[in-house]
Amino acid sequence: MSEKFSATLRIGDLNDYIAPSQGCVIKNEKTVKAVDTSLKPLAEDPVKISLKDCLACSGCITSAETVLLEKQSLDEFISNLGAGKTVIVSLSPQSRASLAVHYRLSSLQVFKKLTTLFTSLGVNSVFDTSCSRDLTLVESCNEFLARYKMCNSGAGEKTLPTLPMISSACPGWICYAEKTLGSFVLPYISSVKSPQQTIGAVIKNHFCKKFHLRPEDIYHVTVMPCYDKKLEASRNDFVFQTDSDARVTEVDSVLTTGEVLDLIQSKSVDFVSLEESPLDTVLSNVDEEGNLFGVPGSSGGYAETIFRHAAKVLFGKEIEAVEFRPLKNADFREACLEVRIFFFFSFSSAFG
Repeated sequence: MSEKFSATLRIGDLNDYIAPSQGCVIKNEKTVKAVDTSLKPLAEDPVKISLKDCLACSGCITSAETVLLEKQSLDEFISNLGAGKTVIVSLSPQSRASLAVHYRLSSLQVFKKLTTLFTSLGVNSVFDTSCSRDLTLVESCNEFLARYKMCNSGAGEKTLPTLPMISSACPGWICYAEKTLGSFVLPYISSVKSPQQTIGAVIKNHFCKKFHLRPEDIYHVTVMPCYDKKLEASRNDFVFQTDSDARVTEVDSVLTTGEVLDLIQSKSVDFVSLEESPLDTVLSNVDEEGNLFGVPGSSGGYAETIFRHAAKVLFGKEIEAVEFRPLKNADFREACLEVRIFFFFSFSSAFG
C-alpha cells in the first residue's frame, strides 16, 4: 500500500526492515529512575507512536505507518455499510473525470451511475465536493484580504509574518513543508481547510443539525484522486469533540479512484449499462444537465479566484481573465496587477 503514496511522503524501495537512517526519530524509551532491585519492578506500558507523531516528524511513510491507515481501506468501507450508521459519500470532480475517461462516459453520467452504485450498496447520500471547493475559495479570499491589510497597516511586523500567502490543498506538499521547511514556510501557509476537510466539517456540523443527526452516527467517506488524502483525513487537526464528549473525525475514510474501480470490478458491475440515478442536490454544484457551477481556474482555482477578488475589493478593478506569464518553465507562472505605472501585487502558481 505504501508505494501508492506520493514520492514526497515515502521512502523508495520500502520494505519491512527500517534501516538506521530511516529509523523513527521520536524517542521511544522511557527514562526510569534507579530503584531498589530487590523490589519487583512495575510493568511499564508500551510506548505508543501515533499517526500524528509520524506526520510531524522528519521521517517518511513506512510499512509500519501504513498499518495505522487500515481504516482508510475499501474493506473497512464495506464493513461499515451495515453497521447502523448514516453513510455519506462525497465525490471529487477529479475522480469523476478519471472514471469518465476510463469508461468513455461523460462526467455527469459517471456521477449518476456512481450514485446508483453507492445507494445500492447501502449508502444514504452521495454528494459533490465542488461545493466545498467554493467555500474553501471564499475563505481563502477573506484570509488573503486580512493578511494584506495587516501587512500594509504595519501591524504584521509586530506579529506573525503575513505575506506572501501560500495556498495548497495537497497534503503531500503540506507534509513536505512541515517535515523539511518548518518555520521558514509554515507561517505563510493558508490556514483554510482543503475542500475534502471543508465538506467533512459541513456534513458533521451543519448537515447533522439540519437533519437532526448526531455527528458520531455518520460515517463519511470521500472519493479522492490521491492516496495522500488518506493521511490528511487521519490528522488530529481534523478531529473535534461533541457535546457528548465523543471524538469525531470530519472524514472517516478516503477511497481513491482506483479503489472505486476495484469496488466496481469486485461486484461484477457492468458500469456502462448501470442505471443513472437523480443527483442529490443538498450539497452539489452540478445540475441535471451536467453544468458545474462555481469559479473557474486550474488546480483548484486558488490563484485566479483570490487575484480577481483582491483586485476588485482592494483596488476596484474588474478582472475577467487572469493572464499568467511563464517564468523559468511552464510549471511556474506569474500574474501581476498593474495599472499604468503602478504595481499593486503579483500572484504565482507552481506545479510539480
